[in-house]
Amino acid sequence: MALKIITDSAADLPDSVKEKYHLHVIPTPVTIDGTDYFDGETVFPKEFYEKQRAGADISTYHINSHMFEEHFRLFAEEGDQVIYICFSTGLAGTMNAALLARKQLLEEYPQFDLTVLDSKCAALGFGLLVYYALRMQECGANKEEIIRAVEYHKSHMKHVFTVATLEYLYKGGRLSRTGKMAGDILNIRPILEVTEEGSLKAVEKVRGRNHSLARCVERAAEKNPDLRNQIVGICHGDDYESLEKVKKMLEEKYGCTRFMESYVGCAIGAHTGTGIIGIVFLDEISPYLTRCTV
Repeated sequence: MALKIITDSAADLPDSVKEKYHLHVIPTPVTIDGTDYFDGETVFPKEFYEKQRAGADISTYHINSHMFEEHFRLFAEEGDQVIYICFSTGLAGTMNAALLARKQLLEEYPQFDLTVLDSKCAALGFGLLVYYALRMQECGANKEEIIRAVEYHKSHMKHVFTVATLEYLYKGGRLSRTGKMAGDILNIRPILEVTEEGSLKAVEKVRGRNHSLARCVERAAEKNPDLRNQIVGICHGDDYESLEKVKKMLEEKYGCTRFMESYVGCAIGAHTGTGIIGIVFLDEISPYLTRCTV
């Protein structure tokens, strides 16, 4: 019996982290032109964004209970302890499906020790939450300590995003037609953050792409002026140029030296479009990470 931390592909972790920790990642489904794909398994971010640019019809749906049962069963059969950190309930119904699968498996494996945790985070903010749990396990933390740390970190994980186009926010119902038209005419770009409930919310509007990138960096520093003393995550929708601009600002203005970079995957990218940029970080030094160098 072993303690296993697992997650789903909406965590958008870089391959280097997944490979180092042999992380089990349950793929998020995405439908492209009527065909079902699985994020990180049968479709990958760069290919996904190329299809999106080409005008493909894209939609997503959450992992269902049957899919979860197939993945959870692997660990139930081995008698493992499991912590599954899942995509925010503020953005998808993932957790309810996971809990249903857990209930069904417990009828067959009544001793199965599976804890399902709502990340309340998105994209690489979700990924950093998982990464910190993996680091704590690597440093010897037990299941209860890791669960307490996840609950703490998710309440202190901050996300600041902006998008390059309003088209997908409009298509997804997050922006009115009038708002889109006005935004396009005036070159307005929203600054988005993740709420305490784990959903995306527009908190500010600025004019121009470069201004929106700079404002994201400023808002990050406003939430934690001491960003240099932690890993700062930067995620992007197939836009390395903008990622590098944001990274340079964080280095030059705030002394940041440690970064984790990744694509924004299908779960978020389908609803925000190419060019999304996000900065994720903790708003204070974590007491749970002092035992580990992170």
